[in-house]
Amino acid sequence: MPSSTTELIKSKLDVVEVLRGYLTLQPAGKNFKALCPFHGEKSPSFIVSPDRQTWHCFGCGLGGDIFSFVMKYENLEFGDALRLLAEKAGVELRHENPAEYRLTGLLYDLNEASKNFFRKALAAAPVAKEYLKARGLTQETIDEFELGWAPNEMEALSMTLLHGGAAPQDLIQAGLSVKTERGMMLDRFRGRIMFPIHNHLGKVVGFTGRILPQLDTSKNPAAAGSGGFVTAKYVNSPETPIFQKSKLLYGFWKSKEGIRESKAAFLVEGQMDYLMSWQSGVRNVIASSGTALTADHLRSVHRLADEIILSFDNDTAGSDAAERAIDLAEAVDFTVKVALIEVPGAPAGSVKDAADAVNADPESVKRAIAHAMPAPEFYFKKYLPPVAKGVDPAEQLRSRDGLQKLRLVIGKLHRIASPVARESWMKELSKRTNIPERTLEEEATRNDVQQSSSQPSRTQEQEQAQGEVPKRQLSRQERLCEDLLAIAVAKGDFSFLDDSVAFFTPVQKEIFDILKTGARRSDDPTLDAAIDLIVLRDLGDLSDLSVDDMATLKSGFAWEYYKERRHILTLAVKNAEARGDEAELAAALAELRNLPGEGTE
Repeated sequence: MPSSTTELIKSKLDVVEVLRGYLTLQPAGKNFKALCPFHGEKSPSFIVSPDRQTWHCFGCGLGGDIFSFVMKYENLEFGDALRLLAEKAGVELRHENPAEYRLTGLLYDLNEASKNFFRKALAAAPVAKEYLKARGLTQETIDEFELGWAPNEMEALSMTLLHGGAAPQDLIQAGLSVKTERGMMLDRFRGRIMFPIHNHLGKVVGFTGRILPQLDTSKNPAAAGSGGFVTAKYVNSPETPIFQKSKLLYGFWKSKEGIRESKAAFLVEGQMDYLMSWQSGVRNVIASSGTALTADHLRSVHRLADEIILSFDNDTAGSDAAERAIDLAEAVDFTVKVALIEVPGAPAGSVKDAADAVNADPESVKRAIAHAMPAPEFYFKKYLPPVAKGVDPAEQLRSRDGLQKLRLVIGKLHRIASPVARESWMKELSKRTNIPERTLEEEATRNDVQQSSSQPSRTQEQEQAQGEVPKRQLSRQERLCEDLLAIAVAKGDFSFLDDSVAFFTPVQKEIFDILKTGARRSDDPTLDAAIDLIVLRDLGDLSDLSVDDMATLKSGFAWEYYKERRHILTLAVKNAEARGDEAELAAALAELRNLPGEGTE
């Protein structure tokens, strides 16, 4: 009898059948082999063992069971992988609220039924099909991404789902219907092109509806009629138990393989930009789909890619959005580039975004990606004035406006994570402005001092007045470490972490040593705050893990350590190359080659 939920799931699912859904497996004696999906290789070194119910790649060193494979391949946390495989095995999770568990399944079903309704409606709506054709979409793309049409009727979808047995409150909770003060059920989406939003596993969890242009009254309120109802150009599904806007990027479920292979993601603003880019052959594209880009969005992508290429609308709003995205992406430690899409010979103002560009020239986006400029170059282009012939560049920056823009660029460069890249771009700025590098560095230091002296006091005042605590932004390594430490505290047993101590940061090791003695306090208030969060942590699904489950968590923790170490060594290699330090370069390359995981082949 399986002693845990994960063992029950593994007893019901065969590793070969699960992995066959992702890879092309070939018999190899008692085992099966395949090309490893986690690093590039031409001959199969990825082995699946039915006897041991495990997998291992002899090229990159990764291995484990169905849980570790799904976590790595699908870019999921342990809890999400647990839910996915539990559903595949037909196992109900004990820690899930049964009512919530059933509601989740119901919401998936309602969204799937709605998608089918919208697709059928599109087939019978010539005006909607003509709009999509005019925008440049082929029928193949429309079908592949399951686009649809919400009829311009008050309750077409609601009545269809109600007649199919759905309850009114379920339609409201799914965000498909709204209830009026008189108790009427009205469709949330009416007269709109419908873009289904899929989660990372390809399940429909929500929609974006784009009003048909001839029904759009947002720019002409008089066209709304006597009722005075003004439409919004875009309407999104509200947040539901299966749809969190801050975590889902449009098209990620389709593009994650292209992102994984290229190690780069091409980020655009909306669904049409995504679809036209995909249609032109760009397979690593993702879209923020009209919602604010968040650090959670970028962290999901960063597990697969090191570089992000931004493309936003060709106007002031798009430029400002690109700037905000650059700041977010650099904070998550991406290498950031900006693609400026141009179509030679196109009339001025006719190409606003990637969708327009592809419609005019199918190769335009690929060219823009190939020639994407580093983020600092984007700032130079945006804020530094073009140098007039025979004029000292520094002279042009001595006005109040010029100095403010220069300070802004200096501040952006000073926030670059890599010291080597930061120094390189400061040298470039010095060349372009004819201002000594030392002077630029002094200006950067002055800006940092001014910000540090003003910002903390304002934050402290806000916290004291409102009792707010800033939301912690934790890396995956930090989350896994806190999980493991919290489990050890709950069990009163730290011995199972002895082989993981090597992967702790110095601070994590200090916390481990304190907790291991049974103490819950230190002489450092900062450490005490971290200890409190660990001791009081709600373990949820992690409260009853077997030995195998624990091994999976520890394996994920070790993998995050190696990933971070790989990043540090890569920077060390670049630094050593820049300084011509052969000894340091050789040492960094040797350690890099010996690390488990990607890059060892």
